[in-house]
Amino acid sequence: MAGDPSPPSSGPGEGAPPAPPNQNPDASPAPEGTGGHGHAARTGKTALIIGAIGVVFGDIGTSPLYAMREALHHSRSGGTAELAVLGVVSLVFWALILVVTIKYVVFLMRVDNKGEGGTLALMALAQHAVGRRSAAIFVLGVCGAALFYGDGVITPAISVLSAIEGLKDAPGIGPSLTPFVLPIAAGILIALFMIQSRGTGSMARYFGPLTLGWFLILAALGVYHIFDDISILRALSPHYGVVFLLDNGFLGFVILGSVFLAVTGAEALYADMGHFGKSPIRAGWLWVVLPCLTLNYLGQGAFVLANRGAAENPFWMMVPQFAYWPVLIMATLATVIASQAVITGAFSVTQQAVQLGLLPRMSILNTSESQAGQIYVPAVNSLLMVGVLALLVTFQTSSALAAAYGIAVTGSMFVDSLLAWFIVRHLWKWSLPLSLAAISPLVAIDLVFMTSNMLKIPQGAWMPLVLGAGLVTIMWTWTRGSQILTAKAKKDSLPLVDLIEMLRARPPHRAPGTAVFLTSDPDVAPVALMHNLKHNKVLHQKNVILTVKTLDRPRVPESERFVMEPINEDFKKITLSYGFMESPVVPRALSLCRKQGLKFDIMSTSFFLGRRSVVPASNQGMPLWQDKLYIFLMRNAANPTDFFHIPPGRVVELGTQVSV
Repeated sequence: MAGDPSPPSSGPGEGAPPAPPNQNPDASPAPEGTGGHGHAARTGKTALIIGAIGVVFGDIGTSPLYAMREALHHSRSGGTAELAVLGVVSLVFWALILVVTIKYVVFLMRVDNKGEGGTLALMALAQHAVGRRSAAIFVLGVCGAALFYGDGVITPAISVLSAIEGLKDAPGIGPSLTPFVLPIAAGILIALFMIQSRGTGSMARYFGPLTLGWFLILAALGVYHIFDDISILRALSPHYGVVFLLDNGFLGFVILGSVFLAVTGAEALYADMGHFGKSPIRAGWLWVVLPCLTLNYLGQGAFVLANRGAAENPFWMMVPQFAYWPVLIMATLATVIASQAVITGAFSVTQQAVQLGLLPRMSILNTSESQAGQIYVPAVNSLLMVGVLALLVTFQTSSALAAAYGIAVTGSMFVDSLLAWFIVRHLWKWSLPLSLAAISPLVAIDLVFMTSNMLKIPQGAWMPLVLGAGLVTIMWTWTRGSQILTAKAKKDSLPLVDLIEMLRARPPHRAPGTAVFLTSDPDVAPVALMHNLKHNKVLHQKNVILTVKTLDRPRVPESERFVMEPINEDFKKITLSYGFMESPVVPRALSLCRKQGLKFDIMSTSFFLGRRSVVPASNQGMPLWQDKLYIFLMRNAANPTDFFHIPPGRVVELGTQVSV
């Protein structure tokens, strides 16, 4: 789009809090040797593992609060029969092995985009792998990102509410506290969203140790009760899971939707890979998280076998009275940390979507001077808070929310598996039989869980689907509208080389200083330049045609940030390249061009931006309702001056009216 400073889409990333300060997640640890260097390497790796436990595994670490309860509740025997308990524990354990360990830890973590994971990162890599813009890949990426927002709304609600519901079973005073569960959960969540603008860097250092403490509590509770009926160890065999499913028939298929609650959060392994690196996440899962979760689920199963009435709420009923309040406090802290990670992930995904051209520009604020990844998106924060509170009011219990939870996560996992196909087939160049052998089992597992969760649509699974459909509509409208305006701009535009020849034949009045014209097509004369010549009848001494591109990489080194191409003494083309996880800071990037001879002085430079006034057109382009939606999105987009971090006093905007 000539005159449009929006970053063009390079092809149609879940994100999370950044890596701990002074850590490079992509760098291999230094060899352990004698002296302090080996100790420093071990200490650094340990810090990354603990940090990953705090951020990556918070969501899956809160699943024991409700996963067993929901699965047992849906069994034919109400969860009281021995086969039901053994079968559910077996299914949960093997879901952790197949979905988390094999799919994500072993396989998908190898499918990374320059060290980054997540749906949008995978989408960009898949587009690069096929070597062209693919509508199928674009649709998959958009759907995956939309479902992630659904996860971002549900996770804080169900996590915090499931912890606060522990008040109902508090020794002695539980019944009197029951009416206050919902208001307390709402108060905690409102406070959580209110502090986002201040940043969470000062608190993030405690996330890892606190979450590690929570996992140790889970393991301790499991060990404490596993001897209630040591025969629960039989559940580690897949035999009992299979027999349980066959015994329950179609109901067993429904139960799989509840079993899946035990692995919600598994996609965070992949999405947060770039922040901590593969090795710390794998170590954290295999050596800490998986053993602790397994022990807790075994302990819950043994407790229910010994006390059949505990199937009603096995986690909270297994907590000893002397430890009830400390466990309740730690559970609340763990759910808040898990919610924080999802909220920050939504901010990161929004930044990626904006950079990839899937959403309009938004105000994205840095909350840390030292960590570029710590960002705050006010619009997303407000919408998430409204959505979370609406869920609390609508569903009111974690059991009701559980019905809505699984479909968003299974959908995201399904998209990841399909996008991985393009990587192994086109980028890794695997043969067709080998690619099918690798991807088909992953897709089959995702389909089973996703279909099972779809059966819960009447009970609440409709909510993330409706939310996802709305977000897909917004992303598609923004992308399609931008493409239409781009095509119109090219049709009505003048090639830059032709304009330069015209100016050579009829030189205009020259103004001192440098003019920078932002455009998405450097071969076409920017609208702002044409208007400046037409109305002001002047041309600056130095003119820069500036294009900001978003590549299919997460980050771009400073050495590859810009490319400068002199056209003649009056004009230069400069292309600035950014990764989809970076925020463009144009003045800083232009200052790098001094090494190539560009005399850049911000105080003698004017930035010219093309401002379009869009009007709907019912007889062309998109349907009228979609035109109006696109215009609404444009009007509420962040000012390009703020988005590109250009000093407002150096900006000149020249507008034109177009129809879409």
